[in-house]
Amino acid sequence: MARPIIGIISNHHVINDEYEVQAAGLINISAVADVAEGLPLLVPAEPDKVRIEDLLAHCAGFVFTGGRANVHPDEYGEEATDAHGAFDRKRDRVTLPLIRALVERGQPLLGICRGFQEVNVAMGGSLYPEIRDLPGRSNHRMPPDGTLEEKFALRHDVTFTEGGVFHQLMGAQSVPTNTLHGQGIKTAGPRVIVDGHAPDGTPEAIYIEGAPGFSLSVQWHPEWNAQADPVSRPLFEAFGAACRDWADGGRARPALRTA
Repeated sequence: MARPIIGIISNHHVINDEYEVQAAGLINISAVADVAEGLPLLVPAEPDKVRIEDLLAHCAGFVFTGGRANVHPDEYGEEATDAHGAFDRKRDRVTLPLIRALVERGQPLLGICRGFQEVNVAMGGSLYPEIRDLPGRSNHRMPPDGTLEEKFALRHDVTFTEGGVFHQLMGAQSVPTNTLHGQGIKTAGPRVIVDGHAPDGTPEAIYIEGAPGFSLSVQWHPEWNAQADPVSRPLFEAFGAACRDWADGGRARPALRTA
């Protein structure tokens, strides 16, 4: 059987201050190809160039990657401030309707960092502009200095709901993760189930209640060292299995039982 095509949402970049590109990290591509065992397809976040119906027809599932730009607060009914950072309205116009369509169809999705936040916003939730400014919260941002290995190092544990989806998937109720984000969930969408938290209470793992297919998202970056990491590998393996099921006749596979 051919590998399922898995769309990887790209981000806008400018090379040498003049040449615009859409790109995705090699670690995302490797995690999809080597762990999820899919055929990676980069999806440009350009709403005038791609159509949601075409993406749904050609890809078995989608990875909603991290990115420097944040979801615009207009998308959850708040005004933009300097604290919200940079935005990418074009990506918003691709990802938010795509997420809602995937949830409705039962087609697999995996949200990572910004993708985690996109899933919450697409499903009616809101975001804090800066987690580290909240009383009692830690600084979850990427360390400003050091090697990539140091920046993606495991920095805190995430504790899952006992017996919940992520507990079942990981085989452990608490796991170590990296952390490289500034924003985070303020209000979870009506169907968004927060299934894991950082020690300071920040939501770190979610799924969509009642979704017929795989709908897991995480605030950390499991694509880093995905082949070897005991937390990342089962997440991408389960996502890949769901994508193969979808490619084999459009069958939806939830991550695991949710009740």
